[in-house]
Amino acid sequence: MPGSGDVTALPLPLLMLIVFGSARLFAEIFERLGQPAIAGEILAGVVIGPSLLNWVQPQGLVLSLADLGVMFLLFRVGLEIQSSEMVKIGGRAALVAAAGVTLSFGLVWGVMTLRGFRLLEAAFVSAALAATSVGITAQVLAARGLLANAASQVVLAAAVIDDVCGLLVLAVVSSLARGEVHPAEIAVTLLAAAAFIFIVANWGSTAMRRLVPAAGDRLRIAEAEFAVALCLLFGLALLSLWTGIAAIVGAFLAGMALADSIGTRVRTLIHGATELLVPFFLVGIGLRVTIGGLGSGGLLLLTALLLAASLSAKFAGCGLAALPMGRLAAVRVGVAMIPRGEVTMVVAQLGLTLGAISQPVFGVVVLTAVATTFVAPPLIQAAFARRGGD
Repeated sequence: MPGSGDVTALPLPLLMLIVFGSARLFAEIFERLGQPAIAGEILAGVVIGPSLLNWVQPQGLVLSLADLGVMFLLFRVGLEIQSSEMVKIGGRAALVAAAGVTLSFGLVWGVMTLRGFRLLEAAFVSAALAATSVGITAQVLAARGLLANAASQVVLAAAVIDDVCGLLVLAVVSSLARGEVHPAEIAVTLLAAAAFIFIVANWGSTAMRRLVPAAGDRLRIAEAEFAVALCLLFGLALLSLWTGIAAIVGAFLAGMALADSIGTRVRTLIHGATELLVPFFLVGIGLRVTIGGLGSGGLLLLTALLLAASLSAKFAGCGLAALPMGRLAAVRVGVAMIPRGEVTMVVAQLGLTLGAISQPVFGVVVLTAVATTFVAPPLIQAAFARRGGD
């Protein structure tokens, strides 16, 4: 029975059934209760993970499928976005991203230092909680058919830029952890990442309008356009990693590049693959929660303070930067930039590996990030349900 033996050795069909089945079951329950399905799928991970039933561990195949799931999610979202529109709002999105990252880092830093944590630990926790989870926000917006909204497009562009800002912050704090800082290396990495995003966003769509139809006409394999689309997805995700940013940024850019080039058939196939894999991403977030490690009142208080700082920083910083779009749009942008997720997990894990943060503080960071993913979907749903503006 799962939960009483070696939980890492589940047969593949059983593992898939537990993760996918529980995600869909909890999503259905939450939908019937009038709550966002995404919160139910994350809760499913908490229930079947180490915190409660201990059926599934956050490791191995489950995390690989989770990574694949968020890549397909951002790929599908990118297919709904016109690159020309994203380029137009790039300036506003950059301000939103910069304001959110700066204020988040500052407030979390303040909490950590006031609670007496050492400089390096405070820096890593601040870096971990600085970046928005584009995967969580994109899933909520896509599920509600809100991707075409002006505020949504600013949020998605800002979340991508967030990743580049997070890269810069992570590079600095990682260098501090290793005892040396190389400004030239950090600058080169940042410029490479920015150039990659700029080139694909500006000219990727034009290139794909020529390549995809030609591939469909000349290739003899079944579903040739779908194959080309997936090759572009994985190729740009890999290039994204090579430039130092998350693979999901490359996946998103691949979708944008293909938005004008692929037909209904390819979109249907991509949608099917996404529906299979995204539950693993959402369940994977819940699996990382270890409630048992937060027994002390001090850690619970720290979690509450970090959650308050994380929520208020993104809402205030990103909302104020979006205020020229109108008050309602500013509220929408502010709440949609709240979730933390995959980037937080990566930074926190690196900090733990380098010895920059302790195991208890790692648990606090993970729980804080998961809490934002529970809080944000209802807020996003309420903000976008309000009438007024685009």
